[in-house]
Amino acid sequence: MRHFGHIAPEVRKRLFYREPCEFTADSPARLLSAALGATLYSPATRPRLADDVLKQGAHGVVSMVLCLEDSISDADVAAGEENLVRQLADLAGRPGADLPLLFVRVRRPEQIGDLVRRLGPAVAVLSGFVLPKFTGERGLPFLEALGAAESASGRRLFAMPVLESPELLYRESRVETLEGIFRAVDKYRDRVLALRLGVTDFCSSYGLRRGPDMTAYDIQVVASVISDVVNMLGRADGTGFTVTGPVWEYFHVQERMFKPQLRQSPFLEVEATALRQKLIEHAMDGLLREISLDRANGLLGKTCIHPSHVLPVHALSVVSHEEFSDAQDILRPERYGGGVLRSAYTNKMNEVKPHRAWAERTLLRATVFGVANEDIGFVELLAAGLAE
Repeated sequence: MRHFGHIAPEVRKRLFYREPCEFTADSPARLLSAALGATLYSPATRPRLADDVLKQGAHGVVSMVLCLEDSISDADVAAGEENLVRQLADLAGRPGADLPLLFVRVRRPEQIGDLVRRLGPAVAVLSGFVLPKFTGERGLPFLEALGAAESASGRRLFAMPVLESPELLYRESRVETLEGIFRAVDKYRDRVLALRLGVTDFCSSYGLRRGPDMTAYDIQVVASVISDVVNMLGRADGTGFTVTGPVWEYFHVQERMFKPQLRQSPFLEVEATALRQKLIEHAMDGLLREISLDRANGLLGKTCIHPSHVLPVHALSVVSHEEFSDAQDILRPERYGGGVLRSAYTNKMNEVKPHRAWAERTLLRATVFGVANEDIGFVELLAAGLAE
């Protein structure tokens, strides 16, 4: 698989100075953690789940979570497990299918071993498990169960803990909770692919919900948690982990919003269409701003609940030619001694030692998402993806 692999080769050649690399579920963990991109969630109860996975993979999705937790009711868990096992076995029986990285979000540690046992050889299509409401105390049984399931199946299985518990949100318990989380994930570092932020749960603790024109960073109680998570768990000194961006809840403008206006106003149809487009763009603005703020705050990738979010996340993850040029200059062997140099674009200072970690992360992102040609920006990448 590869990002933008659903776009025709001749179009990719026009878009990219350096195309995204190809990778598989067996690629090195560091590469996969950067390549997750827009991780699309789907309830495990969907009756045509296998077909849905293949469809999304063909449209550019490279990672999916099949959810047995909050997206389904308590009464549907058993049926969801049965459907999940059946659908993954279906996918395993389709040789040559180009599958995204697949993860299962479980509720309890014992589900991990049980599902792996029930899957049998079909576990080969699975890349790992998403672990809910993760703290040091609650998370260790999940990680231990994952290790046991991996040994029993002979299949490399990754964990993606979700940081969403009230203990992490509340100021008086936050540092202790973060320290416990670090001890747990550090012990199983080789199997923790990424840490995921559960901002919806954070908001629920205070009865909050951000609107479509606001980002998670506009809600200060949430922004402070993101800041502390990155501070303690996302460091660039070799101790940190990939931390992914929070879910964006809005995916389209309801048609019923327009019907009262059409009845009560003299708008012509063309005016109503223009209004609809403006409101859709307004809702999209919030998503685009949040994706940009995610990256500015040290997050990579994003949890998504609708396919329409995938392409904007990936398009804004592509490295610009200017970023790539700066990163390459900073990392030239002759620069290892430090110093300051003017950027090739002659518009900024590149200070070799302070910018080194940024440059290394940028080149890793360039490997998996590609480098745009000099005249290519977000709009062109988005348009090309929508045209396919």
